[in-house]
Parts: sequence; C-alpha cells; structure tokens
Amino acid sequence: MPLLDHLIELRKRLIYALVCFFAVFFITFYFAKPIFSFLIQPALADGYKVIVLDIFEFFFVTVKLSAFVALIVGFPLIAVQIWLFVAPGLYRHEKRAFVPFLVATPFMFYAGCALMYYVVLPYVINFMLTQYAPPDIEKTLRSSDYLERILQLVFAFGFAFEVPVLLTLLIQVGIATTEGLKSKRRYAIVVAFVIAAVLAPPDVVSQIALAIPLMAFYEISILIGGVIERKRAAADKAAEEAEEKAEEAEKKAEESANR
Repeated sequence: MPLLDHLIELRKRLIYALVCFFAVFFITFYFAKPIFSFLIQPALADGYKVIVLDIFEFFFVTVKLSAFVALIVGFPLIAVQIWLFVAPGLYRHEKRAFVPFLVATPFMFYAGCALMYYVVLPYVINFMLTQYAPPDIEKTLRSSDYLERILQLVFAFGFAFEVPVLLTLLIQVGIATTEGLKSKRRYAIVVAFVIAAVLAPPDVVSQIALAIPLMAFYEISILIGGVIERKRAAADKAAEEAEEKAEEAEKKAEESANR
C-alpha cells in the first residue's frame, strides 16, 4: 500500500477507536451512580462515610470515573482496531505469536483490578484510617479523593499484572532471554519496590501488596520464557534435521543421476 493509503487506514482505525471510547464513556456516564456505589462498597462495609463537599464535585467525579472506565472497558475494542491496522503487515507465524498476547493483555489487567478491589482495597482503607487516625475522630471520605485513590490503585495493579505479558512477549520476539532475566533478578526486585513506591498510595500495605505480585510475575515470566525457548530450540533442531535430510536426499539423487 502507498503511504497515503496507510494514513487513510490509520485515520479510519483511530476514528473507530474514538467512537468505541465515547460510546462506552456515555454508557458509563449514564450508569455512573451504580458504578460509584459499587466502588465505595469496601468503605461503606467498614462503617465509613463518603461525602461530597462541593456543588460540582460529584459531576467532575462522574466525568473522571466515566473516562477511566471507558478506557478500561473499551480497551479490548481499541486494541482490536490497533490489531486490524497492524495485522496486514505481519506474516502468518507472527500473527499466531501475537494473538495470545492480545487476548492476555485485557484479561490480566482485569485480574489485577479484581485483586485490588476485593483483597487489597479493604486492607488499605482499614490500615490508613485505623493506624494513623485517633479513634475518637469521625472517619469520612471525600468522594473525589476516594475515587482518585481507587484509580491510582487500579492503574498500579493493572500495570503489575501486565508484567508477565510484556516480558513473555519480549522473550517470544527474541529481545530478552531467560538467562538475561535471571542475571538481572536483583535489579528487578529493586525496580519492583520503586514502582510500588511510585504507583501505590504512601502506605506499607499497598506498596508491599503491589511489589510482591511484580516479583512473582517476574519469576513466572522466566518460567514461561523457558518453555518458549525450549520449544523454539526444538523447532530449530527439527528444521536443521529436515534440512540435512533434504541435502542428503539431494546428494543421493545427484549420485544416482551420475551413475
């Protein structure tokens, strides 16, 4: 395809991606109240109150929540448009290699969000409000601040669960190796805690809860990468043997012809 046709195709895919995003955004905006009620359940279950202190506060909370949910929920639809733009330029074996990662990316992100909401978030709320606040102070949470912390945790744990997908993809395409990952394990541990300190809220519970999955997924990536490398080595060996057999057959055919 000429460059102009590529640009036209890219524009079409971008338009489709934006349509998907805004479609999910308006649906989420319409159902923002039950979605926010769902998000504050961990706080309400422990007896805390979520309040609004400004006239326009909940409107902006609704807009921010709708945009973020539209990005998360609409990501598979956006990823499909990216894939439809890139796929025609790939070989068949490259398509087969990338499709599992395309499927695993949203699945792992949603798994991280679920772990954050059902396991980590209740502990973070209780730890921060019982460890540092005196017992005689009424504990209330501002809606905008609560949503900001929720989104921060969602991004942090969603990112953590993408680590094995990214590392496995790098091994699959040959950019990284399992031996290289093993040799850099000590640096990976430091980076995991640095990422946890930057992305997670400033408390020990959430930072450790984020750093542990990062380190665990790093080790899982090494195991998966080992399987990929063994399969690749076996395939290369089989190809070499097939090539040697073809050469031997060709030599025998030439010898027979000479006779």
